[in-house]
Amino acid sequence: MQSRNPVLRRATQQASGVDLGSPSVPTPSAEELDSIFGLRSAADGRLTVDDVIVKTGLCFVVLLVGAVAGWSFVVTMPWLLFAAAIAGFGLAMANIFMKKVNPVLVLAYSLAQGLMLGAVSYMYNDMALANNYHGIVQQAVVGTLVTFGVMLAMYKMNIIKVSSRTRRMFMVALMSYVVIGLISLVAAIFGVGGGLGFYGVGGFGIAICAIGAGLAAFSLVIDFDAIAQTVKIGAPEHESWRLAFGLLVTLIWLYLELLRLIALLSRR
Repeated sequence: MQSRNPVLRRATQQASGVDLGSPSVPTPSAEELDSIFGLRSAADGRLTVDDVIVKTGLCFVVLLVGAVAGWSFVVTMPWLLFAAAIAGFGLAMANIFMKKVNPVLVLAYSLAQGLMLGAVSYMYNDMALANNYHGIVQQAVVGTLVTFGVMLAMYKMNIIKVSSRTRRMFMVALMSYVVIGLISLVAAIFGVGGGLGFYGVGGFGIAICAIGAGLAAFSLVIDFDAIAQTVKIGAPEHESWRLAFGLLVTLIWLYLELLRLIALLSRR
């Protein structure tokens, strides 16, 4: 069963040297994949969960450094948010579609996203302080970490299982949410919701934001399953950078959704 996760798909393709998405090449069997990865593991070393944890930790440290800088300089350098967002998007596309994972680009993505998160966090914090609400960033960080731990525990205990059906349902829900987000962005330009688009429209906006946070949380489970599958088939160790990148993308998404949700609640 081929994963719908673009990061996992790229990791599998590059590790095996076979384009699993090409209609002209038959999908290798589990035995063939095991043989391919077995041959390569002698030179590259087999991927382990610890490899992914270490690389994710390194990316997280770089992200924190960027976040501190973004928080510190956004007032004097207001263009920093947009520059970091554009750089982060470009680096994300490069990391997803490049044939061979590049650790430098993964770390550069972490830094750019850190700058963006620091700037965004500062702005949301100011918004909350205007409503005499304190600790919004700390709450979003704790919420992200707690959600990560809970979803990991539920996945490990098989409380939540990932199947082809749940992946399809998730993708439909995600695409629907993206469409709503794009429409909301257009609405925000015309002043809807006080410039926040649909997210600023009372309880409706809070409900949309809560759905986004729920989707981000479930995406963590899909990431955990993707990592487990990639480790199971014996991918080479260097693919840990790609998987760490994919996990970091989801964590950033979850943090932003929680930050926005808490900011909206602080206005009530």
